[in-house]
Amino acid sequence: MIKVGEYNTLNVIREAAFGVYLDDGAEGILLPKRFVPDNTKIDDELTVFIYHDGDERLIATTQKPIGILGDIVKLKAVTVNPQGAFLDNGLMKDLFVPKSKQQQGMMPNGEYLVKIYIDEQTGRLAATERIEQFLRNDNIVLNVLDEVDLTVYRRTDIGYVVIINNTHTGVLHHNEIYRAITVGDKFKGFIKKIYSDNRIDVAAGKTGFKRVEDEGEKIIRLLKENDGYLPYYDKSEPDDIYSFFSMSKKTFKMTIGNLYKQKKLSLEKTGIRLID
Repeated sequence: MIKVGEYNTLNVIREAAFGVYLDDGAEGILLPKRFVPDNTKIDDELTVFIYHDGDERLIATTQKPIGILGDIVKLKAVTVNPQGAFLDNGLMKDLFVPKSKQQQGMMPNGEYLVKIYIDEQTGRLAATERIEQFLRNDNIVLNVLDEVDLTVYRRTDIGYVVIINNTHTGVLHHNEIYRAITVGDKFKGFIKKIYSDNRIDVAAGKTGFKRVEDEGEKIIRLLKENDGYLPYYDKSEPDDIYSFFSMSKKTFKMTIGNLYKQKKLSLEKTGIRLID
């Protein structure tokens, strides 16, 4: 069965002057010539993205869209008319957002966080800014320390509301943020706490020693790039550490302590030095 708005792996069933047709169980779906990989032949298996073209026919492409069905992504508006707006999703045809699915109206060149869905009346891909209806915390199948995908949703007084795995909402508190972030940013994180009322706190990055090991690689690299010495140590100001390493002072101290135990660096009065 063909999945519109998703990647499909299909066989080539025939060739034409303007491309090749892929097996959909009927007459075939066209993959235009410009997107056909070199040396493609009959019976080859191709992974393609399926959507509707300007004439409302199903069409295949080897282009990679910014977002697929179900994704929540930040896209730029290309054109706007009284019926709605068209967003650049990285394909030949732009993604339509009906006027009724916009929050406060869209403007050309503006960037908007939207969810990609299938319009029930037309069967075509569309997008909506009205994301809340798709987010639920009443059936959480996550556990503390689970690694998750986070999308920044909106800023609050205590931090940022984030979307977890395109399904749930959580809070990334200000004291867990160690770099500049904006609405629509995506990054890995993990579940820090799940409350009895299903509110979720998250943290960015990886848990425990996974995080320390990753930061350790960064410190070693920075030491190598600075002749083996850096003027930062456990008495350095937190802002100075964050400005240079993009990590909290707590993470920095844990990491250099771990590297010291591994005899990869030495601790000096005013900094750290790489051990050859």
